[in-house]
Amino acid sequence: MADRQLEIDEILDRLRDAPMQMAIVAREATPEQLRTTPAPDEWSAVDILAHLRACADVWGSCIEQILAEDHPTIRAINPRRWIKQTDYRELEFQPSLDAFILQRAELMTIVEPLPVAAYARTATITGAGRPLERTLRSFAQRLVVHERPHIRQMARAANVLL
Repeated sequence: MADRQLEIDEILDRLRDAPMQMAIVAREATPEQLRTTPAPDEWSAVDILAHLRACADVWGSCIEQILAEDHPTIRAINPRRWIKQTDYRELEFQPSLDAFILQRAELMTIVEPLPVAAYARTATITGAGRPLERTLRSFAQRLVVHERPHIRQMARAANVLL
């Protein structure tokens, strides 16, 4: 997590912007560039998108649960473990990006109209050491802070300038 807490408007802007940045990569690269790993132990753009989708699944569901329940207890799920239950790494980039864009649009319909106070709603997170208190805001910020460097990594992997 970043050292500074992002403003809600900045979080929302970054949530909106991430799919557009990924779409630039898709538009500028060939399917082969998107699937090619730049080095033996590095991820391709497809791999990075798969990882970001898994993170969006896990952390987005936490946001939804925090809104649906009063101070829920949520068992932590590692996105790297979650991805093994999906076919995200096998998908071509564009269909996977289309699914990510749809998922992000659905998340935006939930979080954009929220009053600022709703971002302070909390949950207890268990299953990854001692229980932790997390807010809706912390999950939303986690998404955007995590995505930004991975999108730059995605562009480099596909040899695309953003």
